[in-house]
Amino acid sequence: MENKMTVPAAGKQLSYEGYTLRWEDDFNAPALNREDWNVELHEPGWVNHELQAYIDSPETIFIENSTLVLKPVETKQSDGTISYVSGRVNTQHKHDFQYGIFEARIKVPAGKGFLPAFWMMPTEEERYGQWPRCGEIDIMEVLGHDTAKTYGTIHYGNPHRQSQGSFALTSGDFAKEYHNYAVRWEPGQISWYLDGQLFFSESQWYSVTEGRGQVPYPAPFDQPFYIILNLAVGGDWPGSPDETTDMSKAALWVDWVRVYQKEN
Repeated sequence: MENKMTVPAAGKQLSYEGYTLRWEDDFNAPALNREDWNVELHEPGWVNHELQAYIDSPETIFIENSTLVLKPVETKQSDGTISYVSGRVNTQHKHDFQYGIFEARIKVPAGKGFLPAFWMMPTEEERYGQWPRCGEIDIMEVLGHDTAKTYGTIHYGNPHRQSQGSFALTSGDFAKEYHNYAVRWEPGQISWYLDGQLFFSESQWYSVTEGRGQVPYPAPFDQPFYIILNLAVGGDWPGSPDETTDMSKAALWVDWVRVYQKEN
């Protein structure tokens, strides 16, 4: 893993100048708007050895106080085995974007084994080949056992490469209050912001496609992507929940999601 532990650059603030609000969801409807969002269904272990199944249920995906809630649910069987379900939604083929500012106001869960994410994947994943050649933009990931640090990452290349930055709070806790997580995606540069402050920027990447060699830069980040919100339980990075994990109080809370783009 390539980690670039970075701190905000003085004076580098997120600016919307030259951008127009293209799409937003303030989650003011009584339920998730299926005209805007798809609900994903996946079995446990589908990716990263995660423990949860993603299901379409009012237990795991619901609106409360104008906030989207993605909630993990734990079930203990009579034989002692434990299973988990959770929620994952995306905008694929409903709201797809090439370049812009992507921002959400979010509060994350605390507890060993949680990995909430606000991120993006290409609409047509096969254009440059399957992951990681297709590219991935992670705007926010916060480990449930370390809720004072957020990560911003891109994945690309074959073999897999990644570039990652992080922002650690000096006070406060991402699980105790809402924060604004954003990425500014431009041709040849991707920059990450927390509460309007730049904390990481990347302009070097590549895409390799089998049988075609290296695709010209700035591929794979030169195609439409869609937005994903999910709450994973367990897996390679966060590890499994333990006796300290309180599933009943855990959820990913999303106050709003907004997308800004330039006219050109």
